[in-house]
Amino acid sequence: MKKILVTGNKGQVGFELMKTLAPLGKVIGVDIKECDLAQSAMIDALLDRVKPDIIVNPAAYTAVDKAESEPTVAHAINAQAPKTLARQASRRNIPIIHFSTDYIFDGTKEEAYVEEDPANPKSVYGKTKWLGEEAVRSNAAKHVILRTSWVFGAHGVNFLKTMLKLSKERDKMSIVSDQIGAPTSARMLAEVTAEIVKQLLQEFSYRKYGTYHLVADGETSWYGYAKYVVEQANALGMETKLTPANIKAIKTKDFPLSAARPANSRLDTTKVKETFGISLPTWQSEVDLVLNELIKS
Repeated sequence: MKKILVTGNKGQVGFELMKTLAPLGKVIGVDIKECDLAQSAMIDALLDRVKPDIIVNPAAYTAVDKAESEPTVAHAINAQAPKTLARQASRRNIPIIHFSTDYIFDGTKEEAYVEEDPANPKSVYGKTKWLGEEAVRSNAAKHVILRTSWVFGAHGVNFLKTMLKLSKERDKMSIVSDQIGAPTSARMLAEVTAEIVKQLLQEFSYRKYGTYHLVADGETSWYGYAKYVVEQANALGMETKLTPANIKAIKTKDFPLSAARPANSRLDTTKVKETFGISLPTWQSEVDLVLNELIKS
């Protein structure tokens, strides 16, 4: 039975990966208690103990604004840890799947970003994630890097769940409307990752290694996303103080934060679809699934 190591198994994506990867082998999930990714020695000891056949690394320092004041910690987890994991993968001649982000781009491109577009991160978070990507590419030939954006799910903390909570407490809200991207569910990311793992374990084909964009189909703004969440929550019978009509669209400059956000977070997914023979759901259908799970439970 193949052994699959999953980091950050308590996080949004890691939590879902523990379920979707289970049919493919023995899944060993670790979080900070079992392995602090800021400590390279702990990573080495973990790999020596587990001896996995593949490494899946969704773990990351994701406190985007806090990273501006904690660059050393962000660098240790987002840049140094992937380097250590990639070196271990190379030493053992096994694949590593590593998750990255739209924040490695500056968001100034008018079209959706393709994998070959130059990186130009504008935040500590984005810079450390880019360094992590480069470390994986440089140190492990058998790598798959999956860039995604706007992750949400029934588990963990995210925009969708925050909107549901605040919609019960407030009758008015202002949401940024000039940042565009694709809300992407952790469940969908985990399902596609499981298919990729299955193919890699079967083929070990070098033509499939590389960097890919993986987000749900379609696009929206945070404002459009917020309105959709409230509309659908109401349709499912959830009572809210907030109505879609009382959500106000504002500009990024009117809601200043410590870390810069990309105005354009759209990622072209043609490559991942064609390489692995997959289709991707719309962001709306994934939001509907999570809302059903949260509201009905």
